Amino acid sequence: MQVGIIGAGNIGTAVATKLARAGHDVVISNSRGPESLPPLDGVTPGTVADAVRREITILAVPWVALDLATQGHDWSGKVVVDASNPILPGFVVADLGGQPSSAIVAAKLPGALLVKGFNTLSPERLLADGATVIFLSGDHPEATAKVAELVESSGWAAIDLGPLAEGGRLQQYPGGPLPGLSLVRQ
Repeated sequence: MQVGIIGAGNIGTAVATKLARAGHDVVISNSRGPESLPPLDGVTPGTVADAVRREITILAVPWVALDLATQGHDWSGKVVVDASNPILPGFVVADLGGQPSSAIVAAKLPGALLVKGFNTLSPERLLADGATVIFLSGDHPEATAKVAELVESSGWAAIDLGPLAEGGRLQQYPGGPLPGLSLVRQ
């Protein structure tokens, strides 16, 4: 699959590395441009616009960078994986007004088919051998199925938690019971 990743931090680079190892066509981007990105085997540095044009776009940016990363792009019909967590500098939890974090992200991506995923594990766990479980939730079954296919074809194990209102809260960090839970399918 053609995958774009917005965010070249620890989570973005771990996911990009694992996807590229599995043979996916991966573009990674950040707000500073492709020339600022360190080389990753099998991963093409690109712009945020390049990442948005891909079949699946993974949003792996700090909470404070969501507006910068999402503004100015057409998200209509795009499958977007939200790997963000509502943590502010100083490890302060963002005020979500009682909403799940994925609802806030979805509002910033009008028309996107949002799937929550890749937000509950450390980069080391994401890169580990074995079929590490990746929890997914979304309100568009076809988008969640497409992301599950990407997850499974890359050596992870996908578990669909259902709609964002329920599943998103289960995997929300902090507050949900699933972040940090490292499961491996045998």
